Amino acid sequence: MSPPSPKFVLFAHNATYDKLHQVATLGLTAAAMGKDVIVILLFWTIKKLAEGKLDQIDFPPEYSGSAEIVGRLLKEKRVPTISQMFEEAKLVGKVRIIACSAGLEYMGVDGEAVSKQVDEVMGLPAILSLTADAETKLFI
Repeated sequence: MSPPSPKFVLFAHNATYDKLHQVATLGLTAAAMGKDVIVILLFWTIKKLAEGKLDQIDFPPEYSGSAEIVGRLLKEKRVPTISQMFEEAKLVGKVRIIACSAGLEYMGVDGEAVSKQVDEVMGLPAILSLTADAETKLFI
């Protein structure tokens, strides 16, 4: 029996497009490299998912001067959306997307709507237990 694949965990808190793009590209790359990828959605990422705005191109205020140009370039270069990258990651490797149950409550979102878009909803103690032995943990 082969050893389990190393866990690559991404805690996704910030929901601006630039941050979510990094979560998606890192997750996709790690999955393609054979890592067991776990994406934990927290606070604002849960809210954005619940509102159906995961692929909305938005940037922090400090980058507003470049936002229009970067948004145009992303479209011109046909950069996959966040949703597309998550879907592709699941096709090339092992990827789980988990929403934190407290985040659902704190952000005032419909838990049922979110649970249909993720692999699982878990409490923080279960999330910490699941990710305790991860080779890589990133908070974005």
